[in-house]
Amino acid sequence: MSEPAAAAVDRSFAALGDPVRRTILLLVAEGERPASGIVEALRAVRPISQPAVSQHLKVLREAGLVTARAEGARRLYGLDPVGLGTVRAWLEALTVPVAAFAQPLDALATEVAHGRRARRRSAGKPGEESGGRGQIA
Repeated sequence: MSEPAAAAVDRSFAALGDPVRRTILLLVAEGERPASGIVEALRAVRPISQPAVSQHLKVLREAGLVTARAEGARRLYGLDPVGLGTVRAWLEALTVPVAAFAQPLDALATEVAHGRRARRRSAGKPGEESGGRGQIA
């Protein structure tokens, strides 16, 4: 993993380490919400100020986990599929340890298939080896 990609994963997991931020992600996963709607939903389960929610949203934006878009005088927050994809890819690499070898193994399989095809084509020609068994046709 490149250094910038590793830094992005580190920022994402640092942001996810806070339970309030994870709750915010669950809220915006349901659909875009204005900051005021996020504050109201959070206040239903815990006491929190609007400036604290704004700070959490800033951390999530900087980590690439949420997007913010202006709509009139308010900002709507939603999940950022690119940032979530980075986290997902990192987690999948843990669950599939051979994933890093998938592309080289696919290339090897293609080369083996090409070799087999070439041997089959040359099997019927006089004076050439047949099927790799050392027999002369």
